[in-house]
Amino acid sequence: MYEISVESTFSAAHRLRNYQGPCEKLHGHNWLVRVKVQCETLDVAGLGIDFRVLKVHLRAILDLFDHSDLNLVLDPLGINPSSENIARYIYEKLEDALSDWNGKVARVEVYETPGSCAAYSRQEPA
Repeated sequence: MYEISVESTFSAAHRLRNYQGPCEKLHGHNWLVRVKVQCETLDVAGLGIDFRVLKVHLRAILDLFDHSDLNLVLDPLGINPSSENIARYIYEKLEDALSDWNGKVARVEVYETPGSCAAYSRQEPA
């Protein structure tokens, strides 16, 4: 199994609904997103997926968030903009974008700060 990962960033504000504490107030982060995909086979060039292709798809998703109020983007979808929910949203959008590729999205990690990360992945049935 091959694993390929890329990282990208975006800057955005959010406020958490149903949260008791300072994060219920509007505040911002410089978010880091790390995406990991997996595949069993390589193409004729020896690549699982071109880093550039993966970055383009990730960037298209993150451009929806960059320099925005995440509540305005995600509230209409019924999504509270926690790091966990953002990781799942990115995972699902990337999965759609790569639906014609022979691999799978393995994990999406979302960092609000260098030491604080939430991740989303789908566990394979046992």
